[in-house]
Amino acid sequence: MKLIIQVPCYNEENTLPMTLKDLPKTIPGIDTIETLIVNDGSSDGTVRVAEKEGVDHILNLPAHKGLAEAFKRGLERALELGADIIANTDGDNQYHGEDITKLVKPILEKKAEIVIGCRDIFSIKHFSLCKKILQKMGSRVVNSLAKTDIPDATSGFRAYAREAAFKINIFSTYTYTLETLIQAGRKEIPMASVSIRTNEKLRESRLIKNILSYIIRSAATMMRIYLMYEPLKTFFKVSLIFVLPGIFLISRFLYFSITTGRSGHVQSLVIASVLVIMGFGIMVIGLLGEIIAANRKLNEEILYKLRRSKLEKL
Repeated sequence: MKLIIQVPCYNEENTLPMTLKDLPKTIPGIDTIETLIVNDGSSDGTVRVAEKEGVDHILNLPAHKGLAEAFKRGLERALELGADIIANTDGDNQYHGEDITKLVKPILEKKAEIVIGCRDIFSIKHFSLCKKILQKMGSRVVNSLAKTDIPDATSGFRAYAREAAFKINIFSTYTYTLETLIQAGRKEIPMASVSIRTNEKLRESRLIKNILSYIIRSAATMMRIYLMYEPLKTFFKVSLIFVLPGIFLISRFLYFSITTGRSGHVQSLVIASVLVIMGFGIMVIGLLGEIIAANRKLNEEILYKLRRSKLEKL
């Protein structure tokens, strides 16, 4: 059983030695543990430090691509290297590396294919109260979309079984945490969560530079992924915003026409017609989205088989 611990890094020269030192050297049930540094176009001495610390593999991206792309490339490289389990941690030493033992345990016991390390958000001192509340609210929204029950949906400290890694497709250029969770939930990949520890903050977050921007970008990511899996349901609900008022206005027009015998309130009929037409137009978009979603599922199945066939031959 081979475990590869991947660490996406962008200018982590100062924190990488502590991150690597904290990683477990042996885990019961694991025969081989290797480390993979994904250098996301760092301009400092990250690669030099990684080589000095004796990491097993270094994947250099030609330019800074962002966390989501670095994670995606690392996942692909780990599969090529024959990983049975892939654990992911951050290069800023935020997570307690020894807890990787807890991450891989449910996978070794065949209880899950993806395991999320969940922090005790309200005990983290350097998180503001606003950030703590938003993290909890965000996790609830993601769980409702993914049909899961993961307390800390934004945690990047997680482990993937080889089979689960084959099935994950990342489209976001911002963050992979929410996208992969919703995908896994919708694909009914078995998931579990474990409680983990965190270390003291060594630097400011590069992902969350502005709370408002983070909320907007995260919400856009969640909506886009959810629409990929539930287009008809989503557009049907939106269409009701237009159709129901339209039906009300039509009913109002008919009521006054019948009770008074006059064809007044024509303006209500005109507005109602516009609303109903818009509503049905949105429903049609939902139907088209459902057809595209069905085609996407077929493409994902083909991609999964091609990816697995290619990597199993390596």
